[in-house]
Amino acid sequence: MYTKVVPNVSAKVLMTEISKNTKKGSVFYTDCFKSYKSLKQFGKHLRINKQYAFAKGRTHINGIEGFWSFAKERFHKYHGINMKNYPLYLKEMEFRFNYRDEDIYELLFNIIIRGIGAFFN
Repeated sequence: MYTKVVPNVSAKVLMTEISKNTKKGSVFYTDCFKSYKSLKQFGKHLRINKQYAFAKGRTHINGIEGFWSFAKERFHKYHGINMKNYPLYLKEMEFRFNYRDEDIYELLFNIIIRGIGAFFN
């Protein structure tokens, strides 16, 4: 999972972020939002019409839905988030989601130890 707060959801802004953070030839599953129309230039683009697809039980986009469910549950525990700090909270949720099956304390400890080692070398 990769998250980024963007100033708006225009095609130009989204395509710039997508081009910087994905590999050419990737497969993209999106809803039918108009700003994704030119996504095919970066790889295979499969649009999911939620009303039709979900009603027929044919497909899902559980990856992103799962992330937002995960993030919202944790955001709720904070009892409000200062919007100035939202990008940091979002990155925290990205990290936690991407490493949700690992011991986060051990992982952070190892990251800190590597950082300290790099500082002294």
